Amino acid sequence: MAETTILGSIVRLARPVFTTAEVQAVGGGSLSSTVQSLSALARQGVVARIRRGLWALKMGTAGEKSVPYALLPYIVPAGRGYVSFTSALHLHGIIGQIPQAVTAASPTHTRTVHTSMGTFFIHRIAPSFFKGYDWYRGTGSFLIAEPEKALVDCLYISTRRNKRFSYFPEMDFPRSFSPARARSWGRQIPDSRIRANVLKKLAEICP
Repeated sequence: MAETTILGSIVRLARPVFTTAEVQAVGGGSLSSTVQSLSALARQGVVARIRRGLWALKMGTAGEKSVPYALLPYIVPAGRGYVSFTSALHLHGIIGQIPQAVTAASPTHTRTVHTSMGTFFIHRIAPSFFKGYDWYRGTGSFLIAEPEKALVDCLYISTRRNKRFSYFPEMDFPRSFSPARARSWGRQIPDSRIRANVLKKLAEICP
């Protein structure tokens, strides 16, 4: 299958991350010819192979600025992870500094995942605190914490021994940001010690 035909199939899928089988189903042709064409596009720098059968448009290709965030549903079991912490604060326009890795929250175990499109830091939060997120701009490509929850998630993790997220770049809160809603999220933290620490830091950051 020609690369131009494959690229047209990718455009019709209308998302930055896709599988070989999905491209084949849209464009037709054999599985082997689809793989060959995708490999050719990878050599041209149009797409990147994430792992066997999984591909992504390169950053900047067709305006796909949401990559690698859209990889998260393929890295964490479906519905078990959302973009949060500094990555979410950046996407919401609260911090201008681009994080070096994608940070995400999950009720599963903490881990680091390296891919050809970037590194993912998955931080475990209590299952009862795994909430406060929605689809990014309604696209359905990945889940993201609402601004107030992303800030509270940062403070939640900062209480741990490694002190991650204990320092923030300069933050610019939009008028839509609600300190009261952030405090409401803080009060829902199940651990009383962590809850007290988070509420104290919230009072300092956004009184």
